[in-house]
Amino acid sequence: MKGPLFYSKILLFGEYGIIKDSKGLSIPYNFYNGALKMDENPSKEAKDSNASLKNFATYLAEISDEVVVFENEKLNKDVQAGMYFDSSIPQGYGVGSSGALVAAIYDKYAQDKITVLENLTREKLLKLKVIFSEMESFFHGKSSGLDPLNSYLSLPILINSKDNIEATGIPTQSTSGKGAVFLLDSGITGETAPMVSIFMENMKQEGFRKMLKDQFIKHTDACVEDFLKGDIKSLFNNTKQLSKVVLSNFKPMIPKQFHDLWKKGIETNDYYLKLCGSGGGGYILGFTQDFHKAQDSLSDYKLEVVYNF
Repeated sequence: MKGPLFYSKILLFGEYGIIKDSKGLSIPYNFYNGALKMDENPSKEAKDSNASLKNFATYLAEISDEVVVFENEKLNKDVQAGMYFDSSIPQGYGVGSSGALVAAIYDKYAQDKITVLENLTREKLLKLKVIFSEMESFFHGKSSGLDPLNSYLSLPILINSKDNIEATGIPTQSTSGKGAVFLLDSGITGETAPMVSIFMENMKQEGFRKMLKDQFIKHTDACVEDFLKGDIKSLFNNTKQLSKVVLSNFKPMIPKQFHDLWKKGIETNDYYLKLCGSGGGGYILGFTQDFHKAQDSLSDYKLEVVYNF
C-alpha cells in the first residue's frame, strides 16, 4: 500500500502575525513530501511513526462529529496492520511535517470530504481550515490549520484575516533573475509549542501588542501585497523593515548564534532574514536581490532556493 504524496509548505509571510489577523502567504514546497505506507519489513522509523499514529487515531476518534467524521474502524485496522507516514519532510524545521500527515489522514479516512477538484468556495476553505486546526492541535497544542490546508490543496494560500482565506496565484518565477527566496539550515531542531507560549506571554504586554500592530503586522501585510503584485523594490524595503522588527522583538525565536548573521544582512543589504514558521531552530527564511552575493556572505551555511525573482 502507498498513498498519494503530500508536500511540505513554506509560510513566506505571516508567522505569529496571523494569530492576530495579519495577512499571510503560504506556498507549497515540493522538495519534501510524505505518504501513508505499509511495509512487510518496517524500519525503526516506520515503527516509531506507527506508534505515533496509534495515539493520533485515538485523538481523532474524540473530535466532535460536527467538525468531521472519520472512518475510525478502517483507520484503526490499518494502524494495527502497521501503517506509517513515510516522510522526507524534516521535523521541527517550520516546513509543515505534521501538516502533510494531517492532510494524508484526512484525504484517506474522512467521510464526506471536501476535495481539491470541487469549486473551492471561501466557506469550504474555512471549513477545511477548522477541521485541520482540530486535527493538527494534537501535535502543537494550538494550530491555525493552515499547514495541512496548504499541503492538502497544493496551492498557494492567501490569508487576508482569520476568517478570510483564498487560494491564490503567485507571480511566475523568473528563470534569469538574480533575486531569490531561500532557506538557511540552522542545524537545530525547533519546537513549536514553547515558541508560541513565549509569544502568548509577550502578548500580555501592551508595548509588545502595539509593536505587533504598528510595525510587525504593517510590514507583513505590505510584504504580502508587494509579493503578489510583483513589486520587488517595495518588497525588499518592507522585508528589510520586517527583518529589523523581528531582530528587535523576537530574539528568543532566533537561535543565539544567528543574531549577528541576521544583523549583518540588514547592515550589508546582501540578504534579509526572517522566521520560517515559529522559529527556535529549523529553517530560517532569507530574501536576497542577488543570490550569489548572499551565498558568498553565508558561505558557512547550506542554502536552498525556494523561489526566484
